[in-house]
Amino acid sequence: MGSALYQTIELLSQEKGIDPGIVVGAVEEAIALATRKYYKTQENMRGELNKETGEITAYIYKTVVAGEEQIEDPLNQITLAEANELAPGVEVGSEIRLYRDTSPLGRIAAQLAKQVIFQKVREAERDTVFQEYAHREKEVLNATVKRVEGQDVIFDLGKAEARCPRREQSRLEQFSVGERVRVVLLKVDRAAKGPQVIVSRAAPELVQNLFQSEVPEIYDNTVVIRAIAREAGERTKIAVQSRDKDVDPVGACVGMKGMRVQSIIRELRGEKIDIIEYSDEITTFAEKALQPAKVSRVSISDLTEKQLEVIVDDTQLSLAIGKKGQNVRLAAKLLGWKIDIKSEEEKRQEVEQQMQAFSSGPSTPIEQVGELGDSIIQKLVAAGITTVEALADMTPEQLEEIPGIGEKTLEKISIAVRHYFGHFEEGEEGHVPSETAAVTGEAEAAVQTEAPEPVSAEQEAAGEGAEVPAAEAEERPVPEAETAADEILSTTETQQEDEDKDEQQQAAEEDDA
Repeated sequence: MGSALYQTIELLSQEKGIDPGIVVGAVEEAIALATRKYYKTQENMRGELNKETGEITAYIYKTVVAGEEQIEDPLNQITLAEANELAPGVEVGSEIRLYRDTSPLGRIAAQLAKQVIFQKVREAERDTVFQEYAHREKEVLNATVKRVEGQDVIFDLGKAEARCPRREQSRLEQFSVGERVRVVLLKVDRAAKGPQVIVSRAAPELVQNLFQSEVPEIYDNTVVIRAIAREAGERTKIAVQSRDKDVDPVGACVGMKGMRVQSIIRELRGEKIDIIEYSDEITTFAEKALQPAKVSRVSISDLTEKQLEVIVDDTQLSLAIGKKGQNVRLAAKLLGWKIDIKSEEEKRQEVEQQMQAFSSGPSTPIEQVGELGDSIIQKLVAAGITTVEALADMTPEQLEEIPGIGEKTLEKISIAVRHYFGHFEEGEEGHVPSETAAVTGEAEAAVQTEAPEPVSAEQEAAGEGAEVPAAEAEERPVPEAETAADEILSTTETQQEDEDKDEQQQAAEEDDA
C-alpha cells in the first residue's frame, strides 16, 4: 500500500485528469530545486520520492572519470580514485550519488517547492486538455452551464471548461447555472495562459446534429442535408435531399403533425426553420430557397461570378427580401450565389431604359444643316426639334402642324434632310433611320409626279430649256402635263392657220391678174 502522500498525489491526478507520474516528477523536481537553493550550490541535484514510505530525499550526482586530466567540470565530475573511496567498485562513466539532508529545509524552501509543483501540474493539465479537444472541432458536445461571466457563459465539458462568447449565442436564449445544453466545439486556442476551449450555440452544425437526433432518415443517410444557412435566434434554412424516391425529404424532417421539427424548434428556443428540398438545377433551387415568397422567374446573369437575377411580383417583393433583408440573405448563403431581386415594374423600367439607350444613336445638332436657314431652324428649335435625327423621325403631317411651316418650307426641309444624309458613304446610308427615308421618299415622289414645263420648237432649236437652274426649277411651280385632247386641239388650230394663209395668198394673186 502506498504512503499517504502518494495517495494524495493519485487523487490530485484523477481530479485534474493527468498522469500521476507527472505529479510525482513535479514533486521530485521541486525538492531538488529547493535543496539546491538552500545549500547554494550549482551541482546537479535530483529529488526522489519513496512511494511506500512517502520519504523525499535529495542528492547530487557526479560522473566518474579516469583521472584529473579528464575532468572538464569539477562540480559535476569526480575521478575514479575519489569515487572508490566513497563507493568501492565504481567504474568509469558511472554516476555516484551524494545525498543531502533535507530536514533543515524551512518554510521558504517549502513555498518554492509548492509553486514548482503547481506550475508543473498546470502545464500538464493544459497539455491534456489540448490533446483531448484539439481534434474535435465542429463536434457537438453535451455541456453544463457552470457560471456566467459578464456576457460570456462558461460551460463544464467534464474534463475542461469552455467559454461561449456573446457573438456565439442566440439572442433568444437565457441560461441558468446547472442547465444541460448541447454546444458546438469551435476551436481550442492554445494561449499563453493555457488552452482555451471556445464553444458556440449559433453554429449551423448544432441544427444539423439536432436533425440527426430527431430524424431517423437523416441518421441512416436516407435523407441527406445538403446545405444549411442560419442566423441564430432568427431563422434557419436547411436544404435536404432524399436518396430514396419513395421518401419525401421535407415530410420526413417535418414529421407527423410537425412533431419532429417542433422538438428542434423548442431546443433552439423558438427559432424559425425553413425546410427546403434540394435541387441540382440552380434556378429551381433558388425559387425554393426564397420561400415563402412566390418567384416569377429566375435567370443566371453572370455564371463566372455566380450571380442570379430573380423577378417577383410587385406584391411579393417585400416578402422575398424579408425583414432587414434576412430572407434573401439566407437564400444567398444557402445557394452560394449572389441574388439580385427585382419587381416586375423595376424590370420593365430597366428594359425600357435599355431599349431607349439602344435605339438612341449619336445625335447631330440641327444647326449643322446649313440649307435649312436660320428662320426655319428657329421655328424647329421652338417646337422642340434640336437634332437632325429628331427632324428625320417626323412625318410631313407632323411638320405641317408646326407654326410657320407650309408646303414650300416642308419641301425645303425634305430636300435639306435628303442632302444632309446624302453626304454619307454608301456603307453609312444603311444606318439612316427608316422615318428619314420615308420623309425624303415622299418628297421625291411628289417632285417626280409633276411633269416638266413643255419646251417649244424654237427653244429646243436654240438649246433653251435644257439648262434651267435646279434651284430655279425647284422654286418655280411646274404646270401640269397637257392631256391628249389638248395636243389634238393644238394640232387642229395650226392646220387651220396654214389653210387661211393659203387662201389669202391665192386671193392676192387673183387681184394682181
